[in-house]
Amino acid sequence: MRRRKKAPSVREPVSLYEAKTHLSELVEQAALGREIIIAKSGKPKARLVPLAPKDTRHLRKPGRGKGRVWIAPDFDAPLPPELLRLFTGEPG
Repeated sequence: MRRRKKAPSVREPVSLYEAKTHLSELVEQAALGREIIIAKSGKPKARLVPLAPKDTRHLRKPGRGKGRVWIAPDFDAPLPPELLRLFTGEPG
């Protein structure tokens, strides 16, 4: 009976060849919360990490900032001529 080679340890970098050979197992380990470093020629090149669960994202909710922001009544009024000249580069 042939014994199946065990997946490489995740505490040390995993070679690219081993990562390709054991990708399914490494993905399962990452899904459990482990971080796996993949190395090429002994140098770390990539990191396999678990995805964050969708429920941990902080989604924006409309209306949460109501009453916290104030906009001046003249916010969109035309700029004074002296300030407008600074933007257009016209001589004063």
